[in-house]
Amino acid sequence: MNVLIVGGGGREHALALRLRENKEIDTIYALPGNGGIAGIAECVPIGAKEIDRIVEFARAHNVGFAVVAQDDPLVLGAVDALHAAGIPCFGPDKKAAIIEGSKAFSKRLMHKYGIPTASCALFTDEAEAVAYLKKASYPIVVKADGPALGKGVIIAGDFEEAMQAVRAMLSEKRFGSSGDTVVIEEYLTGPEVSVLALTDGHSIAPLVSCMDHKRVFDGDIGPNTGGMGAIAPNPYYTERIAKECMERIYLPTVRAMREEGRVFKGCLYFGLMLTKKGPMVIEYNCRFGDPETQAVLPLLKTDLFTLLNAVEEERLSEVAVELHPGASCCVVAASGGYPGSYEKGLPISIGEGALAGDIIVYHAGTALREGGLVTAGGRVLGITATAKTLEKAVARAYEAVDAVRFEGMQYRRDIGKRALMAPGGS
Repeated sequence: MNVLIVGGGGREHALALRLRENKEIDTIYALPGNGGIAGIAECVPIGAKEIDRIVEFARAHNVGFAVVAQDDPLVLGAVDALHAAGIPCFGPDKKAAIIEGSKAFSKRLMHKYGIPTASCALFTDEAEAVAYLKKASYPIVVKADGPALGKGVIIAGDFEEAMQAVRAMLSEKRFGSSGDTVVIEEYLTGPEVSVLALTDGHSIAPLVSCMDHKRVFDGDIGPNTGGMGAIAPNPYYTERIAKECMERIYLPTVRAMREEGRVFKGCLYFGLMLTKKGPMVIEYNCRFGDPETQAVLPLLKTDLFTLLNAVEEERLSEVAVELHPGASCCVVAASGGYPGSYEKGLPISIGEGALAGDIIVYHAGTALREGGLVTAGGRVLGITATAKTLEKAVARAYEAVDAVRFEGMQYRRDIGKRALMAPGGS
């Protein structure tokens, strides 16, 4: 069987590596892929949003299964188009992908069905939003309604910051049409947890929990990024909390989408805050998270393709999700200047210390040029280690980071620190 992966980041590299393990799969095509994926798949220079060309390629190359991994093509209806061409596919259709495509939709869904989340207000008019902010309590959260590469969320400490965020979205159109509606919501406090859950629209199977690190600098300061690293499992996510989330959040969300005529099949990402009032949803994503996937998949024992195919065929309840014991840590090596402007085309060196058996170097923003590996994006590599304990996984990941070099390379030096401070975090 030939399999197609739509996307070209670290998440797609992680998916390709695990799919490569299945003996039923002959060729993996990645559209567009990257310099690392090229070592295990055929990369084709077709953009993830070029849906007509993706379908045409899939037909011409006898693709038997497609994995749409990126948010934009999901929101644009790539799965609908592939299904219309008779190609089995993993990922939600356009109607269901709105759960990430519109934060306004997801907030209305949660409030309608009693799924715990922060209180909020929605605005399309800047003057009305500013008037609301003048009476608000701070800090407060300002979000662009649509996808914004993980950067459309601003935690404003005061009125001035919040007003600037609203202006950037509504007037300056810094996030394009994604900022046509602004969501202003209550600021929640507590440990954050990310959970990637597979669902076929009926049953749901959460994978190992993890903790993302969104801010660019140590100590969780600086602007939001697409994610500077992740650890798994998240020590704050206990069995008791997992049970509560299943009953109050996961299953109710799947049922709510079904009730709305938007059956969700794929990976449903739950961004959670463990508040004093209990777990609450910060955000939904309609796909595998990045870099959470790079921390989660090394701990997945069950064959990935078996799971993805079971989701497509709506028989997920027949497949057991088994996990390896231990922990993982992924540290993102990013271009200097990220998440702002940065240089591309810089040579990358990956030394022996990053090539050990317990280390996986996931490629995100890389390309091959004249046989050599160069930078081609903001987040360049995701250096991931697995070990028996989180403490050892963190230590091994940073040992491997020391063996990676490219000009201007920046990374956080505290990935996993908060987790290690948690009860039972070691």
